[in-house]
Amino acid sequence: MLEKLKQTVWKENLRLKELGLVLFTWGNVSAIDRETGLVVIKPSGIPYETMQPEDMVVTDLKGNVVEGTLRPSSDLPTHLALYAADPDIGGIVHTHSPWAVAFAQAGRDLPPLGTTHADYFHGPVPCTRDMAAEEIQSAYERHTGEVIVDTFASRGICMEHTPAVLVKNHGPFTWGKDAVQAVYHAAVLEEAAKMAAITYQLNAKTPPAPEVLLEKHFQRKHGPHAYYGQTAGNPQSAGVSGK
Repeated sequence: MLEKLKQTVWKENLRLKELGLVLFTWGNVSAIDRETGLVVIKPSGIPYETMQPEDMVVTDLKGNVVEGTLRPSSDLPTHLALYAADPDIGGIVHTHSPWAVAFAQAGRDLPPLGTTHADYFHGPVPCTRDMAAEEIQSAYERHTGEVIVDTFASRGICMEHTPAVLVKNHGPFTWGKDAVQAVYHAAVLEEAAKMAAITYQLNAKTPPAPEVLLEKHFQRKHGPHAYYGQTAGNPQSAGVSGK
């Protein structure tokens, strides 16, 4: 069942390791088949070094295991909340990459200090609010997803244009039209967070880049009259928002 999607999810989980975005088992990738409403996700606590495509777990949108002998990632309910919130999301990544986690632990949005950020994220990458005790103590992972969705809705942020979030005291989630793009966004987020942290070390009062510059860089790649890249066969059409 969904053998091709299992292969993709497996490869993209390994890609997290290759990109230095995870240690041990600190992360997960999932993807959804919108036609069947089934999700493929990494199994819980399985080392990347031994994980195989057949270890991927298939679930429905209620979290019921449809295929697989292993337990799905404990973050599955968070993934499911995001898939339910935006039908354009096809893949999701969660990591504990250090620079992005640092902003999450500080409870800070990742501000758009330069054009690298603006090429991929339209405005700040938001950090969520504190979770209430009852949200943590019961259905924690589902509530995490709901808090993410509420953050975007309450702040008027488009999930498609800003495909990343920092969960306060926890870490980043990213998404995209497929698992490949979601992993790409995870890598970009980590680099943007690193650049911002270093920038603040040099000048703690650095303001966001001028709005006209940020808008130019975002719109030339993602706007209705985008002109960056090629019209066919470019990285974006393959699910990667490349430079």
